[in-house]
This record gives sequence, C-alpha cells and structure tokens, in this order.
Amino acid sequence: MSKSSSISVQISTLPNSPGVYQFYDVEGKILYVGKAKNLKKRVSSYFNKKQEYGKTRVLVKKIDSVKHIVVSTESDALLLENNLIKKLLPRYNVLLKDDKSYPWICIKKERFPRVFSTRKLIKDGSEYYGPYTSMKTVRTLLDLVKSLYPLRTCNYDLSEEKIAAGKYKVCLEYHLGNCLGPCEGFQTEEDYHGQIENIRQIIKGNFKGSLHFFKAQMKDLATQMEFEKAQRIKDKIEILENYQARSTVVNPKINNVDVFSIISDKTHGYVNFLQLSHGSIVRSHTMEIKKKLEETDEELLQLAITEIRQRFNSLSKEIYLPFPVLVEENIKVTLPKLGDKKRILELSERNARFFRQDRFKQIKITDPDRHAKRIMAQMKADLRLSEEPTHIECFDNSNIQGSNPVAACVVFKNGKPSKKEYRHFNIKTVEGPDDFASMEEVVFRRYKRLVNEDEPLPQLIVIDGGKGQLSSALKSLEVLGLRGKIAIIGIAKRLEEIYFPDDPIPLYLDKKSESLKIIQQLRNEAHRFGITHHRNRRSKGAIDSELENIEGIGKKTAEQLLKNFKSVKRVKEASIESLAELVGMAKAKKIHKTFH
Repeated sequence: MSKSSSISVQISTLPNSPGVYQFYDVEGKILYVGKAKNLKKRVSSYFNKKQEYGKTRVLVKKIDSVKHIVVSTESDALLLENNLIKKLLPRYNVLLKDDKSYPWICIKKERFPRVFSTRKLIKDGSEYYGPYTSMKTVRTLLDLVKSLYPLRTCNYDLSEEKIAAGKYKVCLEYHLGNCLGPCEGFQTEEDYHGQIENIRQIIKGNFKGSLHFFKAQMKDLATQMEFEKAQRIKDKIEILENYQARSTVVNPKINNVDVFSIISDKTHGYVNFLQLSHGSIVRSHTMEIKKKLEETDEELLQLAITEIRQRFNSLSKEIYLPFPVLVEENIKVTLPKLGDKKRILELSERNARFFRQDRFKQIKITDPDRHAKRIMAQMKADLRLSEEPTHIECFDNSNIQGSNPVAACVVFKNGKPSKKEYRHFNIKTVEGPDDFASMEEVVFRRYKRLVNEDEPLPQLIVIDGGKGQLSSALKSLEVLGLRGKIAIIGIAKRLEEIYFPDDPIPLYLDKKSESLKIIQQLRNEAHRFGITHHRNRRSKGAIDSELENIEGIGKKTAEQLLKNFKSVKRVKEASIESLAELVGMAKAKKIHKTFH
C-alpha cells in the first residue's frame, strides 16, 4: 500500500469528535501534536488542500502515520495538547519548555510557621505562594512582612512539651525586637497564627486586614497614653500604605484576575501575563515563543494561556484577553473595551512590547545572524516581496544647478552596509539637471554591467524619489529584461511614502517600523555617498580652473602639474627650477609670478 493510501485509510477511521492528533514520520519519530474540535475534519485539512506556508508543506510530506486521543470537550483537548507537547517535544510544535527554577514564598507547616523564600517545593503540607519571576519581588515582599510582623527564623521544633520543659532560650533576634520569643512561651500560638493569616493576605495582595488591625491597635495604644508604641504602629501603617500605593495599578475592586496579551513578528510571539489581586499586580511574566508553522496570534496565545496558568498554578476564574480564544471550562473571558480593565490590558501589551525590544537588543549583540534573519523576514512581509531582501541596492542623484551631475549606488547585505560594493557614477548622457533621465542612465549602466559580468543581482532596488524616478528606473529594467525579476520601490522624502510599480497609491509604514528604518538608512547612506563624490568633483574642478586661469597654462599642463606635485599648494611652493624641469622655463616663470 502506498503512503498516501495508508494515510487516507487512517484518516477515514478518525472520529468526528474533539481530541488530540499526533503525526509521526516513517521512523516513528513524533513530528507534531495538535488539538481539534473535530478530529476527522482537522486532520483531513492537512492533506485536502495546498498548504500556504513552506514549513507546513514540509511537515505534510514527512507524515507517515497518524495517531489520536479522543476527549470529552475541546477544552480537555487544549490541556492534553499542552501536556503532550511538553512530554514529547515534537519538532514542529512551538517551544513551551522553560528550564528556569522560579522562586516561591513558603509558609512552613509548623506549630509556629517560618516564612522564607525557596526554589524547591516539598510536599509536606507547607503552603507555597508563587512562583515569582523575579527574586527582587520575593525579597521586597519578605522585607515588608519582616518590617510588619516579628517572626521566628530559627528551625527549632517548638512543640508544647519542649517549650514547657524550658529546652530553648531566646536568641539575639528576640532582643532586637525581630521575634517575640515563642521558644520560651512569650508569644501564644493563637497570636502567632493571627500574624501568619495577615501575612497570607499581604502575599495575595490584600492589605485591608493588616491595615485595619494596625489602625485599631494604634488607637488603643493612644487611648492608653502609650504614644511611643502608637508611633511605631503608625510607622508600620505608613510602610504598608506606601507599598500598597506602589503596587496598586487599577481599581482595587479588580480581584483574582489573569491578564494576557500578545505581540508577535514573523518568527516569534511574546505573551505577557499579569496576575491581579485586589487591584495590585502580584505577578508579571513574559514568555517568548518560537513559531514553527507560521502559527497565528490566536494559536500562540491559546497555548501560552494553558502553559502559564499551569506553571504558575493560577486558580483565577476570570481572564482579560485582547481577542477571544478557547480556554478552560468554567473560566470567564473578558475582552475589555474601556476603563480600568482596558488600561490594565494595555499595560500588559506594553510589557510584552518592551520585552520584545529588550530581546532584540540582546539578540543584536549575541546572535547577529538571527537578528538579520528576523529583519529580512519583516521586510519581506512589510513590502510584500516574494523573497527576503538579503541584497538591497539604493540609488540617489546629486547635482547643484546642473553642475557636475553624479549618482550613487549603495549596497546592503543582510541589513548592513557593504561599503566595498558602493559605486558612484558620473552622468554621461544627460545635459542639465534632469533627475529622471539621470536615474534611467545609472540604473541601466549598473545592471547592464552586472548582467554582462554574471554578477548576482539584488532582491530589492530602492530608488530615492517618488513615482517619476521610479518610472525612469523601471524603463531601464524593461530594456534589460529584468522587470519583474527584481523587486523595486521608490521612497519619497516628504511623508516617507513607499511607491510600487503600477500602483498610484503609496504604502505608509509605521514610523517605528524596522523595515522603514532600513530603507531610510539606505536612502541617507546613498545621499551621503553621492554628496561626498559630488563635492570632490566640484573641488577638483575648482583646483583645475585655478591653474588653468594662468595665462598660457592649458588643461593638459594643469593635469601634468597636479599629477607630479599632487596638489595646488605644492605647485605654489615649488621653485622655478623644479617647475621648469616639468613644463619648461617660459611656463615656469608665469606660474611662479602668478603665485608670488
């Protein structure tokens, strides 16, 4: 039985039920894991239509067998897909693994519980809060707790029997006021657990209980004329209120909510997660996901939500999203449109965007090849090109009132200048300041030479100018038979419009777009290179004319003098004898007399 017949038989037996499908190659290696509302329809779609993306076409060619698992609901399929991806690590699935060991806050299961940070979870009945993505957040919370509530830090077994037997003595922490001495029975278990309950609420982001407790305590002390103790309690209230003010971002009524947003480019997605409790952000994390099969934002966000909620053990019953996606059952999905909810979603998007920018900066330094590939992929998408423009050439004309007309061609490879391949042109066939005709000439000369010498052609040509200059360049490509074989665009300076051949409506790229920045860099570099050459020509012309203005000295004699003495300054400083050796005594006397 042929491969296609075998797969057809396997597909025909698939049920019309929700579930998870797995693709395997001929060697039995896992290729891809996916979920489906209808297994038969979803798997059939891979083989019944022409795949738009190259990677998906490659995947389909490699599929040798299909396996499936039926589940009750699409939501169950989502969870199972996530678990199988992490377990099997299929080649064509997005990367969801993360080997970081995140910190937690532990409230130890003890008679007088200790509160500390840890990276290890021990199943002994202790309470763990987290994980936190930043150790700084953990330290800040623990410092806050320590400044508010005196807790023990020793690891003694404080059983009733041992305390009653007087086995322990208070340590320095007690004398410093950091512990109330439960080891000698100076603090009751009930009082200690009251502190622990307040600490639990603070870690969860709820400060009301602690503030109410301290304010009542401060009033009692003030009534009893214990003003120094009342002041110490007031200091604690200020510490707690300052911390709350820093951490509260939106309406305090927003409680127990997860917020997700996504920013993506051609190769990666960046999903930000914020967890809110009583209006405070208690956790923030951004996940970078590498695309494998040109996944959509919806697909990436759906996978990330499941993974992040599992990783951080989130029990929130409501989530805010920028657009609807399938999530677990019994979870309320809100798509904020305005107000505090919309602002917190925008904050999440801003976090994702900043994370992406930071990653770009890091990658630019640590992995320049990936950086270049990403920009090329972005330019291909932004400019609607058929291939990535790894080789770009840009042309610019330069003349002042028609004098010394020149043009410049600069070359970029993988988004970076390749200065050894820059070329400048002296305009030969055009009289006067005619930018259109000059552009037609230099484009023709450049690509006629590349074709004749069998040199590689660029994937993209950028013309500095609007529709007129672009049309002139197209004429030359038409004559050379290259129209349609090389992508070409024009960029007009005024509003940075991008013009395409045969399209009167320009494209406006985002001002912060990396594609636009590369095009602007090309244009500016071509302008600089052209101006420099133009200035040199004008300067040389001025020098030549200074010598030619001497009576009896013609162009050939001026060139002969410059070739020998290298500059007009040296000609001026030369003796009559040295000048006479080159041009004869009669001319030497005229030159010397002119400059002296």
